[in-house]
Amino acid sequence: MSAFVFPARTTTAEIELGTTLQPKFDAEGLIPCITTDHLTNEVLMFAFMNAESLAHTLRTGKATYWSRSRRKLWCKGEESGNVQLVKAVLTDCDQDVILLKVESIGGVSCHNGYKSCFYRQLSGQADPDNQASMTLQFVARRLVDPKTLYKKKA
Repeated sequence: MSAFVFPARTTTAEIELGTTLQPKFDAEGLIPCITTDHLTNEVLMFAFMNAESLAHTLRTGKATYWSRSRRKLWCKGEESGNVQLVKAVLTDCDQDVILLKVESIGGVSCHNGYKSCFYRQLSGQADPDNQASMTLQFVARRLVDPKTLYKKKA
């Protein structure tokens, strides 16, 4: 059980139209988080948060996520120096998704050296009945060599 407790979920009306944050964490204690650039609204990344990482984000103003693979908090930029300063925190209508609007210090959000983790697009010719047609096309350029990203500490 997490030591970080947000207000309990109440009625559908209060959750959907009320003014109290009542995040819906899943059975594993996670909530999806979409992160966008606060000026352009470009989607930078998607990750999960738990109650502790959401609380840490709110306290510090730095985007902090839950790493499912490492099973620990992940403060964006702690290794790469590409910190995300939170400008706004939003939630969707039923409060089961968090949206962070951030200023991306360093300009790189992806561990592969791109501004956004969404740097490939599915071909317009993709046909789910033809596996060979399921090709991805690069729609952005790499800003930094990923081998150089993880030598800095934020």
